Amino acid sequence: MFKRMTLAAAVTLAAMPVFADQHSHGAASDGRTPAPEGAAVYIIAPESGATVSNPVTIRFGASGIGVAPAGVDVPGTGHHHLLINVDPAQVDLNMALPADDQHRHFGGGQTEVTLDLPAGTHNLMLLMGDQFHVPHEPAIMSEIVTITVE
Repeated sequence: MFKRMTLAAAVTLAAMPVFADQHSHGAASDGRTPAPEGAAVYIIAPESGATVSNPVTIRFGASGIGVAPAGVDVPGTGHHHLLINVDPAQVDLNMALPADDQHRHFGGGQTEVTLDLPAGTHNLMLLMGDQFHVPHEPAIMSEIVTITVE
């Protein structure tokens, strides 16, 4: 039984994400994770200019980069963050992204979300984050998609 418990503990520990100093292996000179060359993210749906009603399903796409959960250190991967009505110029690309109603984290590796948005016009943008929720270097950011919710 002791061997079984030891094996279970070892497997559990091996599966846990390791939140090491982000200046470790593979980090860019400023501490950010290097973006794979040619990596891009984009909003598949809804299309820019669409008028939609609640609930709104937003589907995310990525090319040239894999999608992995937060906390997982696999080269060439990241996870999506949906920015809602956020001015991209106001995003601090050197820090972990905040988690609030305007900065939605998909640290489980999700590639879509269904949510209720207030009636009106909304600007949606994706920003890929590394295992620590910090944007890559250079940032992997989508075009802004503008939708109207009725």
